[in-house]
Amino acid sequence: MRWSKALIPTQKETPADAVAPSHVFLLRAGMVRQLGAGAYTYLPLGFRVLNKVIKIIREEMEAAGASELLMPALQPVELWKQSGRYETFGELLMQLTISSNQTIALGPTHEEVITDLVRDLVKSYRQLPITLYQIQTKFRDEPRPRFGILRTREFLMKDAYSFDADVEQLSASYDAMYEAYCRIFDRCGIPYVIVEAESGPIGGDSSHEFMVPSSTGEDVVVQCPSCDYAANRERAEIGEAAATLSLPDSTTPFEEVVTPGRRTIQEVCTFLKVPESTSAKLLVFLADDKPVAVLIRGDHEANEAKVRRAFGASTLVAADAATVEKVTGAPMGFLGPIAIKIPLAIDRSVAAMPHVVVGANAVDLHLKGVVPGRDFPLDRVVDLRNAAEGDPCPRCGATMIVKQGIEVGHVFKLGTKYSKAMGATFLDDKGAEIPLIMGCYGIGVNRIVAAAVEAGHDDNGIVWPLPIAPYEALIVPLQPQNPAVLEAAESLEKQFTEAGIDVLMDDREQRPGVKFKDADLIGIPLRIVISERGLKEGTIEVKWRTDAAAHQVPAATAGEAILAELEAIRKGLAATCVERRIARAAAKGQ
Repeated sequence: MRWSKALIPTQKETPADAVAPSHVFLLRAGMVRQLGAGAYTYLPLGFRVLNKVIKIIREEMEAAGASELLMPALQPVELWKQSGRYETFGELLMQLTISSNQTIALGPTHEEVITDLVRDLVKSYRQLPITLYQIQTKFRDEPRPRFGILRTREFLMKDAYSFDADVEQLSASYDAMYEAYCRIFDRCGIPYVIVEAESGPIGGDSSHEFMVPSSTGEDVVVQCPSCDYAANRERAEIGEAAATLSLPDSTTPFEEVVTPGRRTIQEVCTFLKVPESTSAKLLVFLADDKPVAVLIRGDHEANEAKVRRAFGASTLVAADAATVEKVTGAPMGFLGPIAIKIPLAIDRSVAAMPHVVVGANAVDLHLKGVVPGRDFPLDRVVDLRNAAEGDPCPRCGATMIVKQGIEVGHVFKLGTKYSKAMGATFLDDKGAEIPLIMGCYGIGVNRIVAAAVEAGHDDNGIVWPLPIAPYEALIVPLQPQNPAVLEAAESLEKQFTEAGIDVLMDDREQRPGVKFKDADLIGIPLRIVISERGLKEGTIEVKWRTDAAAHQVPAATAGEAILAELEAIRKGLAATCVERRIARAAAKGQ
């Protein structure tokens, strides 16, 4: 491909609304163009990257035994009501009214559609197990599309669904997809961490996320540097720290303190001149529409997923002010655990405190010197808060660290959540009708592209991993009007193309500085410069995007030398993928 024939609209200046490196460089490199909030056109270079990612995904999904299909983006909302997700998915679900006043949804995901399909087509255990996947555009009414193609309203996703007859089959299907994901991300050349995760509105009882570490990532990864424990913040457990607090004087009663107009933890603690870590806040939720309360240390944040699990609830929402006052008898800002009438769970950090400042369940009143276990019961003490930097690991007790990350993949064990709700059953070998057991496996295709840029860039532009770069090699004839220079460039282009190398030639009549800056910006791994001076000296310049300096190869044997370098890089990448696969297998065997 010739640069002059391609659409590569590079930009010198950073777009005003671009902040994340992937957003900046994909726009500047002419790979994407924004049409509207959360909607992007993929220009030729960006589309080539996208297609290379898709090719890797397809190859690994097929190797894992999954079969590809394509389902409609238009989905009847009745299916969402059957599954029970119509309300829980909320405003993210894009809906429109078509003829006959029928309401349909633009698919954000396809659990309902695939379950509807399989319940009609799979009737016997002899048809199981089966895993089906698609690569398709999804739609979600994202309230804050940002960071370019990282968070959009329209995005490309690979979603797969396994259907099994029993738990053992599900585990095998899950493991096959888990390993396929590792191979996909290994082959794409992006760094990733596998973390335990919450299933969220998808549902299910076991899930893992694949995260690419990035300072612009909107997900939080809690990780132990001493063992292999890692989880997202929603899921991360907290180990029990060794007790360091002295026992309180159990004979001293708590003290009632007037705190006029002080409602927030910060206001109360500032007024009382005590650290926020010595206070606790009582929060009220509706768990499956029933009021419950949790007590969290003042400087901590409640983890709603943990709260939901603590009460065995399917749904959890924060109670509004009117509901809070109705079920507790006190307004928000002055709530406390003493004599509370609704079910109460207490975070472990509060239970370990010798005394605590809490609300008095009365306007403008708080209590000092309240002793957990003496002044209110410790009947339900569990981990209820978000993990933070410095917390102990739940497995080895070492100090955990917190990083930001970009979620590029997610695997779930759904179980029978959808099959029971939607009546998707099969007949087992005894003729009994049993709900299908499901798994769900998603990859954000666009996010892999963005994550690769987040993980691979410098001040000059993108540094693409070789397997997903738009082209593997860029030939730059500095004087294309010179017949000798152009002939040498075309000869290399022909040799590379015949060898199966993706090659782009910058045949523009531009100054060398402009060509070099654009080459760095678009990030093609290998740059080959052919110049009048070099040909006179019998050399051609070769520079890898990851190297600080270029090197010279003899012009007469340049093609063979460069192809040998490329082949060595490819073999090295393949060997690394194999080594990682062997390491995963060994770890699993342990």
